[in-house]
Order: sequence, then structure tokens, then C-alpha cells
Amino acid sequence: MEIKLQTVFERVTQLVCALLDENRPGFYPVRLLAVGCSSSEITGGLIGQASSPEVGEAVARAVIEACASRGVDPAFQCCEHLNRALVVRRPVAERLGLETVWVVPQPKAGGSLASAAYRMLTDAVVVESICADAGLDIGGTLIGMHLRPVAVPVRLSVDRIGAAPVLAARTRPKLIGGERARYVDTRQA
Repeated sequence: MEIKLQTVFERVTQLVCALLDENRPGFYPVRLLAVGCSSSEITGGLIGQASSPEVGEAVARAVIEACASRGVDPAFQCCEHLNRALVVRRPVAERLGLETVWVVPQPKAGGSLASAAYRMLTDAVVVESICADAGLDIGGTLIGMHLRPVAVPVRLSVDRIGAAPVLAARTRPKLIGGERARYVDTRQA
């Protein structure tokens, strides 16, 4: 399958902006976005079988630029060979109190997206896990472990990048209290 990198960049930018703009009552504001991507799936291959560093770079650049325009920090998930660790900027890891691990993602050990993000982010580090406010999964990379506990699926107008299916989620606080509880604050300001 022939992939146009500019199209990948534009569609990922559109996806990230739409997800960040999704604003349902109760959603946490997005400060941290977890992104997983299989460049293999985008190009029509099987996950982990046909890594494309060029596709990884297009996706990473789109995410970094879209997040920067919205004041959101991106976190890029590595593949299972690095236990789905994440690439973030060092100030993000320090602000969130995350312990860094010592590894440099490569296309075949970390994935094309994480490798590109590691090169592109200023002062990049790798952390084992996060609790992101929103997530974008391109190609079935299983990012759910890196989201806050209550993830709500968000259907976006773009549901594929190349051949890869796209899933998105935002998070909200847990609802507690049962049928008599109220979830909307009616106090006067």
C-alpha cells in the first residue's frame, strides 16, 4: 500500500485536534496525551512486521505540533519489546514524578513512532508508565494501560490512517454513590 506522508501528517493532526477539542461534561482537561501507533499497520502490514521510520516521523511530528498548539504534553508508547514504555520530555517526567528507565527506542525495539519521538522531542526520556487524560491508538497498539481508570471511547470523523484503525478515548473521574447521587454541582458561585 502506497502511503503519502503528508496525508498521514494531516490526518493525524486532524485526529489529535478533534480529540483534544472533544469536550463532554465531566471529562478531565487534557494535559497529557498517550499515543500508540503501528507504522506497519498504517502501511498495510501486520503490527511489528513492516516498520516504517518515515511514517513514524510523520505521525510523531503531527502529534508534537498539534499538542504544542494546544498546550498538551504528548507521551509516545513503545512497542511490546520495550514493555510499552513511553517517550516523554524530561520536564514532564519530573513534574509527574515518573521514574525514567534507560533505553533508546529503535524502529525494531520500541517502534518507529517512539524512535522518531525520542529523536524529535527536546530532552526526551523513557518512563515505564503514565496515567494520561486522553489516548490515541493507531493500529491496535493497546494504549489503555496508560490512561486514567475511567476511559470513555470517543468516535472521531477519521477512523483510519492508511490501513490502520484508529481508536480514541478521553477520561473522566469515577462516578460513585449510586442512583441517589448527584453529579452536577448546583451550588451558587
